[in-house]
Amino acid sequence: MRMLLASALMFVALVGAVPAQEVRERVIVGLSQNRISITANFDGSEVLIFGAVHREAPPPAVGPLEVIITVTGPSQPVTVRRKSRVAGIWVNTDAVAVERAPSFYAVATTAPLETILTGPEDHRFGISVARRIRAVSAPEDMEDRDAFIEALLRVRAAEGLYQTVENSVELREETLFRARVALPANLVEGDYQTRIFILRDQRVIDAETSIVSVRKVGLERWLHQLAQERPLHYGLLAVFIAVLAGWGAAFVFARLRA
Repeated sequence: MRMLLASALMFVALVGAVPAQEVRERVIVGLSQNRISITANFDGSEVLIFGAVHREAPPPAVGPLEVIITVTGPSQPVTVRRKSRVAGIWVNTDAVAVERAPSFYAVATTAPLETILTGPEDHRFGISVARRIRAVSAPEDMEDRDAFIEALLRVRAAEGLYQTVENSVELREETLFRARVALPANLVEGDYQTRIFILRDQRVIDAETSIVSVRKVGLERWLHQLAQERPLHYGLLAVFIAVLAGWGAAFVFARLRA
């Protein structure tokens, strides 16, 4: 009897010593639209990003769940110029050609970014606007590299192309989330990468990626392709339209005077 009781107590002690299995949390994502068409009257758009956190057990008690959403536009070469005052006039004195930089970058969060994301995690995933843009292909040995990158950040933020919208992701019961990301009218054609991160205790525990395709359609697409593929024909067409418009205006004014 004593041996049976001792064995039972030992079994309970061993079971209690085994750590609880970590709750696996995965993010599942959906988009309101995965294709945006740029037409003649296009003045911007909006993408609704929604999803859920899948788990097979109750949420862990290690910090609240947080969500960060980023939208990245196609990368393009960009020239950053510096203005200096010369003889009382502001002129461009220095310029740096950056091989590639996102044409658009937006960050949406459930809470202030600095409170839910650590520096090492930001460096690892390139989430914040500053971290993402500092990773662009600018020469490491160029003078005042940081100053030119800061100028790029400042100019594109003023144009609404680089944005951080904190507290804009709605999260319900640490399971369902949604956010709206506004896209400006001056979008660049291409694929826009949407990344969704879920975090606990300031650490990324899962991430998912989706693509939103932005394309010109109709007359805008035809003119764009003509300008890119047949610049001579595009130039002749532009001259013909200008001459035709001038002749038409002259004809109308002549008729009005008669």
